[in-house]
Amino acid sequence: MSVVDDRLYDIREVEHCWIPMADGTRLSARLWLPVVPDGGAVPAILEYIPYRKRDLVRRRDERNHLFFARHGYACLRVDMRGSGDSEGVMTDMYSADELDDALQVIAWIARQVWCDGKVGMMGTSWGGTASLQAAARQPPALRAIIAVCATDDRFNDDIHHMGGCVLTDTVEWGATLPAISALPPDPETVGPAWRSIWQRRLEAAAFPLEAWIRHETRDAYWRWGSVCEEPDAIACPLLAIGGWVDRYSNTVMNLLGCCGDQAWGIVGPWGHHYPDQASPGPGIGFQQEALRWWDRWLKGVENGIEQEARLRVWMQDYQPPQRTIDTRRGRWVAEAQWPSTEIVDERFWLDQGRLRRTPGTSGQTVVVPPTLAVGIASGDTGYFGRSCGLPGDQRPDDANALVFESDPLDAPIEILGSVVLSVSLSSDQPLSSLVVRLNDLAPDGTSARVAFAVRNLGLEKDGSEVGPVVADKARRYEIRLPNTAYRFGPDHRLRLALSSSYWPMVWPGPAVAAITVHLDEARLSLPVRAKAGPEPEVSLAHPPLREQQRAGPTRLSRCLKDDTQLGRRITQWHQPLERSHFSELGLDLSLESRATQEIDLAEPRSASASFEQRYMLERDDWRVEIRSHAALTCTAITFRPTGFLEVREDGALIFFRRWSPVIPRCHS
Repeated sequence: MSVVDDRLYDIREVEHCWIPMADGTRLSARLWLPVVPDGGAVPAILEYIPYRKRDLVRRRDERNHLFFARHGYACLRVDMRGSGDSEGVMTDMYSADELDDALQVIAWIARQVWCDGKVGMMGTSWGGTASLQAAARQPPALRAIIAVCATDDRFNDDIHHMGGCVLTDTVEWGATLPAISALPPDPETVGPAWRSIWQRRLEAAAFPLEAWIRHETRDAYWRWGSVCEEPDAIACPLLAIGGWVDRYSNTVMNLLGCCGDQAWGIVGPWGHHYPDQASPGPGIGFQQEALRWWDRWLKGVENGIEQEARLRVWMQDYQPPQRTIDTRRGRWVAEAQWPSTEIVDERFWLDQGRLRRTPGTSGQTVVVPPTLAVGIASGDTGYFGRSCGLPGDQRPDDANALVFESDPLDAPIEILGSVVLSVSLSSDQPLSSLVVRLNDLAPDGTSARVAFAVRNLGLEKDGSEVGPVVADKARRYEIRLPNTAYRFGPDHRLRLALSSSYWPMVWPGPAVAAITVHLDEARLSLPVRAKAGPEPEVSLAHPPLREQQRAGPTRLSRCLKDDTQLGRRITQWHQPLERSHFSELGLDLSLESRATQEIDLAEPRSASASFEQRYMLERDDWRVEIRSHAALTCTAITFRPTGFLEVREDGALIFFRRWSPVIPRCHS
């Protein structure tokens, strides 16, 4: 049995180190190595992402890895092939080459003289998902992982689709990923070969938005890299961390449900961030929590992690809706196991405008209003971590939706898990979708969104094909809302709102659908947390005061133009140019982005979404500028993504590529 090592080690930093792959490609790594007095070996921690260790996420890397290295861990930040200072090319996310490289990197680390053979892997977003994917391959040196804001299901719980419907966020990422990939390696790091590495990268530049739009169902493209496809594959200890504002909030509880006694989870109120930089707060001391994790599984320290609750979550209280909040109301709660034996199913039955605790009258139907006007209060999906994109007061959207309300609650109801709507539906269109929102209706009439789901009515619940859809023929659906933790207070009402659109978040179908709800056996099932009496205090580390910062753009400007006379709705936002200066590198990195989403409320095929990303790298008289643009439009039978990538060096155009595929529209 090992004991806690309280020493703080001196650190030897290695700005750049090559890691060779079997095909001859070399990946670039930045290392933080503790100076061990006797020259002994220590465990290692790997973070493996394409986000440019040299500059783009340099400060974040230093915040995490320097901390772990000072506590006796060899830490590595590795740029994936085709990114940052690494060689090779990248044409899409989560490729087979990417995963094979990860396994080779882990094996290489374990062989180094400074490593004792035990490796941990961690990351947020892409890095967290890469950690899950590597763990599912069970490399012998990988002993534990931490996955933050990761996805276990690339189709249903990622940036591209939701419930089988296209998200406009995929257009933003369709411009951002090519822009990041087109940035050059740093000549001062890589040396004379930097230009040939860059030229090869540019010549291989791809338009991944095409694949994301083309694959409309849960096919082999999306199953690859989705660890939910092999729920028993992850055998090493797993700490999964997520946030309720994040698009990936399902992942933590999904993983705990399939990984048995090897998994623990934390879900806070924040968005797509490491939780020490949480927005909204309160955050937690991520480095302190992670250090205990690594000490237990990489150093063998008996620190009691096995006895801790499997799941710790922020139970959200009602809060008047605002686009930005600093701290979310609520409290930490814990469950010894997940799924929990403390969760009971409480049902509300849909009746004419009401949610009843007993079944209503039979044989009746109601119709979801056929309109594109719902979604003005939607906010962001949360993927990009923008703290200014929280959902607003839902009343404008509720006014254009089919609404069911409960009586005022006599006592509070706490839910933890997934709310499920079981209902029979028919639609007058072969391609249509249903948006389900569960709202908290306060006594003053304010409507706050608790959870929402989108369901493509032509696909199975997992996103696979269901076969030809017959118009106006009823079919039974079970629509599962994303996991949440929420407390409805006394005198508040539950409001269920149904719509056939949710613009600008969700791409509309080719025609406005009239969806009929058959009220027979239509019910809403709530996962009610039935614990009684006082609960033990939940222990989570607090971030040090010097680390309590808020992540995400701070100067993002938004504009909503709703021209009722012309019947158009235009949403725009702009992140002004932000410059980061790295004095130790003599380098500046700048970023600017803007987006526009527009629709004619009488014509769903008028929908358009565009995004432009601009990066600049500057050192002395050397300047590189990248402009990447992606857009999506459609007809009744096609999707039409377009894009271009423009690269300038010292003002001269050195690369330009345009894409304009036409994609058959079959399922959405």
